Amino acid sequence: MIDRLLTLNKTTGSIQTEGYLEYTRMNVKRMNRWDKTAKISSEMEEMIKSISVPIVFLVITEAWCGDAAQSIPYISKLTDLNPNIHLKLILRDENPELMDAYLTEGARSIPKLIVLNDKLEELGTWGPRPKYLQDRLKAYKLDPMGVSSKEFSEGTHLWYAKDKNQSLERELMDLFKSTFDL
Repeated sequence: MIDRLLTLNKTTGSIQTEGYLEYTRMNVKRMNRWDKTAKISSEMEEMIKSISVPIVFLVITEAWCGDAAQSIPYISKLTDLNPNIHLKLILRDENPELMDAYLTEGARSIPKLIVLNDKLEELGTWGPRPKYLQDRLKAYKLDPMGVSSKEFSEGTHLWYAKDKNQSLERELMDLFKSTFDL
């Protein structure tokens, strides 16, 4: 869908600016890179494969979201390991009522992973980004530390590259342990 929209010089969501198109183009590159390089630990693989009941990983996202581009390929790889887990991506701007039920400190921050059972009841949530980055963003909003938003964003994506989804994996493991008594 994202590739098709880009051929039309569009992205997802209601904001259709050159800046959002550029974010989307960059995110396609990020997602393709993570599709090739993301690694799942043997402990996480074992945990995911041990889930024996049908569940849904519902992810609220948009194509232009840099945090989503960093996290969704890893989440997708998890769902590939177990046929009981179904991944469903929905767009934030097309689902405002659902998004508003999962605000982060009052903001429509994405991506947001909602783990649902087969009756579509919530079992747990994660997102919009690993805790370290969420804390870093809070601190930046309080005091921009003399860096531009561009420099802040570049630092965020550099952190993702160095972390290699390890923080995401640990946080999801904690969520799955508590959700499924693993």
